[in-house]
Amino acid sequence: KSKHALSCDELLRVSWISGQGARQVRFNSSEAADFHSKYGTGLLVGGFAFCTAVWAFVITQTGITWNLSPVGKVQPKPWREEEE
Repeated sequence: KSKHALSCDELLRVSWISGQGARQVRFNSSEAADFHSKYGTGLLVGGFAFCTAVWAFVITQTGITWNLSPVGKVQPKPWREEEE
């Protein structure tokens, strides 16, 4: 038997431990909660400010034609009789 080969029992134990570690990170770990409580509000405010600044620049500085509603802007041409 190779010294690197794992038995079925060892494989199950390793997968159970890694699954337990994943559950701890998702549910019981204080690392994620500490990160969110420490940086969460700042990240949200910073992201909001960044998105607002980018859209303000795009709307005011790029000269994009936005194709807004033509209601009240488009007038029909005057009717013209066919010439005989």
